[in-house]
Amino acid sequence: MTARRIGKARLEVIVTDITTLRVDAIVNAANSSLLGGGGVDGAIHDAAGPELLAECRTLNGCETGDAKITKGYRLPAKHVIHAIGPIWYGGDRGEDAHLASCYRRGIELCRSNNLASVAFPAISTGVYRFPADRAAKIAVKTVVDALPAAPGVTQVIFCCFSPQSGELHQEVLDSFGSPCA
Repeated sequence: MTARRIGKARLEVIVTDITTLRVDAIVNAANSSLLGGGGVDGAIHDAAGPELLAECRTLNGCETGDAKITKGYRLPAKHVIHAIGPIWYGGDRGEDAHLASCYRRGIELCRSNNLASVAFPAISTGVYRFPADRAAKIAVKTVVDALPAAPGVTQVIFCCFSPQSGELHQEVLDSFGSPCA
């Protein structure tokens, strides 16, 4: 897959397990309790160890479309940004805006915590049933739009669990910026 350059940032799509990435922050597609769950949320909590759950218990949950940051504990990533994606109800309950807000808040938390590298999963496309093609467009466009306000962010990874999700994200990413060598 081809990485793209947007300003100072390198954006790329990879298909791998997000819990293996050595970046400043990985984004967790969390539920509003922040106390773990299935899918990527469960995998992140398992890999980070019980300290992550203990810290999440102090955060008093989080609203849909928002995000909170914790340490990464036993993960190779230094931090976890817990973003609460929307459940898909057909598209007429503000799902697009809530999903965009997750990505925007992720970039904002990178900026406010001086983090240069971040990896996002395909938020809400699993058990929350957000249409994967629509989610990929929102994810990439929102990150590209948010980057000028976060000049310290120099690497963004769209970390997809399946090759199909990776292809959708790459297709959208290819319409932005210039290819990286």
